[in-house]
Amino acid sequence: MASEYWNRFAKERASRRRFLGVAGVAGAGAAGMALVGCGGSSSSKTPTAGLATNTAAPNATATPNDPFANAKKGGTYKGVQQVDPPTIDPQGNASFLTKGFSAFSYSRLFKYNSGPGVKVADLKAVPDICESYTASSDALTWTIKLRQGAKFHNIAPVNGRQVDTDDVKYSWGRLTDAKNTNAKQVAFVDSVTYPDLQTVVFKLKAPNAAFLDVLADANILWIMPKEADGGFDPATKMIGTGPWIFDSYTPSQSIKWHRNPDWYMSGFPLMDNFEVDIIPTYATQLAQFQAGSIDEFGPQSDDLVSLKSQVKDVQLLGVISQLMSFFYFDADPNSPWTKNNLVRQAVSMSLDRDGLTDLGYNIKKLQAAGLDVQGPWNNIIPAGMLKFWDDPQGTNAGTGAKNFKYNVADAKAALSAAGYPDGFSTKFQYPASVYGPIFNSIAEASIQFLQAIGIKVTTETQDYASKYITQTFAGNFSGIAFGYETPFPEGGGYPTRFFTDNPLNHGHVKDPQLAQLAVQQQQELDPVKRKALFTQIQQVHAEQMWYVPNQAGAGTGFTAFQPNIQNAISIRTVPGSYPIGTETYPFYWKS
Repeated sequence: MASEYWNRFAKERASRRRFLGVAGVAGAGAAGMALVGCGGSSSSKTPTAGLATNTAAPNATATPNDPFANAKKGGTYKGVQQVDPPTIDPQGNASFLTKGFSAFSYSRLFKYNSGPGVKVADLKAVPDICESYTASSDALTWTIKLRQGAKFHNIAPVNGRQVDTDDVKYSWGRLTDAKNTNAKQVAFVDSVTYPDLQTVVFKLKAPNAAFLDVLADANILWIMPKEADGGFDPATKMIGTGPWIFDSYTPSQSIKWHRNPDWYMSGFPLMDNFEVDIIPTYATQLAQFQAGSIDEFGPQSDDLVSLKSQVKDVQLLGVISQLMSFFYFDADPNSPWTKNNLVRQAVSMSLDRDGLTDLGYNIKKLQAAGLDVQGPWNNIIPAGMLKFWDDPQGTNAGTGAKNFKYNVADAKAALSAAGYPDGFSTKFQYPASVYGPIFNSIAEASIQFLQAIGIKVTTETQDYASKYITQTFAGNFSGIAFGYETPFPEGGGYPTRFFTDNPLNHGHVKDPQLAQLAVQQQQELDPVKRKALFTQIQQVHAEQMWYVPNQAGAGTGFTAFQPNIQNAISIRTVPGSYPIGTETYPFYWKS
């Protein structure tokens, strides 16, 4: 490791938490989920048993086997966030900040079965405002019945009416609008029909191993009332069927909800109110948590040991998120990286991944203090997505494993062989105001590594809302960019976005082999064969390095909870995803 780089950044360590100190892109859940198989004719109805089973509805009545038997209802939960969302319209922006807020008020057709006793390996898509579903024997036709009793919030102009297929049709139309960057995520759907007010029929172009996960993905299909089409402005008001009713949003101050008494999961949420304070400075967030003014907080790694002594019985949850940071490149045919994959390989070999992980997550110090911290390497699939990830240092890495290893001499040789013996100059851009100190410190250290092999960069830190998420993230930039990828809850989202004609194919990559593999994994229903395709994707990409995986998001990040928050540690959802407003917070209470 080049120790001179680390002296400069030694104190720039922080949690990778961004939304509510935990929710955001990073998420509070544990890694991995179960694939939803789709063979033969199947049906599923949501039971009314406890959350400890793989169901959508816990029992709020005290029984000997009820994990909520001693729950204390009422009170206000206080979270914290660093910056404002670009919008509160769930289809109005690709920002993680918008998606994280959406899960409080809006429902999906499916969600994940988080709850006490649900193991990470058992996380799967289960009905949300879907009540039951059937699949044809060829897995091409899916018939979904909407949940009876799922009502919109009792707010004008919707006024608490039952959700129906006109709402699904409106929401599907917004998702598939050509201007929506997520439309390509459902391009495998051939048609959607609505035989009656309670029935939706999806016909697929080909079988899709992740179809229910796509419907559960908190990036994609939020069910909004048809009245949002002119009856109210979803950029200023949230009206959904979810667990929390929107009260107010005051930019740079707070966003507030109260419990929805008519949520289909009777008896939940347990708490009366949920509030998020928008506090831009970490020191103020820390002080507020220490004073007991907020219930949840993302501590910097340097503060973890002291926080344990300062806040008696503080609860700490450590998770490796399903979150990948990466370099991506412009698509100009005259750019060095477009002309020759040796340039992309050189960029990857310039990175000391172990050093970057220790910089961001304080691995060695925290391990010495007895905390369970890890620092695996991200692949083109994030390290936290254990079901699909292959370790770049493992036995399945393939010949491209050499491109992940820190090797300045080989990186310089690769640049020389590509025709750049003296390196070259370019722009390096990233958003510096939203992702937090871990991301920023790794970005700055990465610049030093690029320059060490002869890539001379001019740095541009971009405003997240006005430029990065709307332009750079969509591939409209020049030079090298650094950012986080959307944390998909299911592995197929990554190759589909990276290697197909998806509008958020950030580098406009056109690699026929990887594009074909991206489609194949989507259509392969056998889990073993599908995993083999993911291994092949990672091996092929390691040779090409169209995107260079980096280490922000790959280390163990922590969330701190006040001692009186119940279920904060025991309820897990898909790590890195955005739906915890629905899947975890309704089931917290204060003792």
